[in-house]
Amino acid sequence: MNIPVACHYHIEVPATKERIPQIRRILAAHLRHWTLETHITPVCRAVDELIDNVVEHVEGDKTCVVELRWTGRHLIASVADRDGRLPRLHSSSPSKGGLAKVAALSDSWGTCGTDEGKVIWFSRRVTAAQRVLRGRPQPRPLVPEFKTLPADSVPALRFDAPARPVETVR
Repeated sequence: MNIPVACHYHIEVPATKERIPQIRRILAAHLRHWTLETHITPVCRAVDELIDNVVEHVEGDKTCVVELRWTGRHLIASVADRDGRLPRLHSSSPSKGGLAKVAALSDSWGTCGTDEGKVIWFSRRVTAAQRVLRGRPQPRPLVPEFKTLPADSVPALRFDAPARPVETVR
């Protein structure tokens, strides 16, 4: 029996305007590999917005960690940075960008302070369960397993004896 394994990808990158298209291509490739093509555009737009916020608002070290997790029913993306200031939702208009845009592109989102900074995450629900990459399949035995008996418990075969039914050891 194959048990689904959650898919996970993370990358630590310097947050710059020039890196955003490169990160978008990397995320799109992983989503394609996980057969989640319909989620490429909204996920990449939301992650672009979060990385752009790191570029614009984080002072000092602008390194961020981008993560994708696919559970088989939910796709979760997050961007973590080293700035401890939590963002605020300034406008409810997605056209102005920021967290309003992330909220419009996702089913749920949130922020979480960490010892090293903060994480902003969002999730997208997949309406029908899709294929999840599975662990390496275990080959099924072609022949059922038999218990081996010690040599001294197996009766010697006699060819001169009359035929009788053989008992099966289980």
